[in-house]
Amino acid sequence: MKYRNGIVTTIALALTSVALASVVYTDAYSQAAKAEATGVRALTQAAAGDAAIACADTAMLSSASDTVQR
Repeated sequence: MKYRNGIVTTIALALTSVALASVVYTDAYSQAAKAEATGVRALTQAAAGDAAIACADTAMLSSASDTVQR
């Protein structure tokens, strides 16, 4: 029983490693990683003030804040 659990764990780890390696070496993974890096770069620039952030409703930003009543 003890050996069986070890063997199953080893096989599962090996299969998981092969599956992860096969996903990493596909073109879809590299395209997704490139898109994510581009999005993070754009978000960082927008947060740093290098780009203007568009807001759909600017009236909400300029109006006085309302109090919440229960």
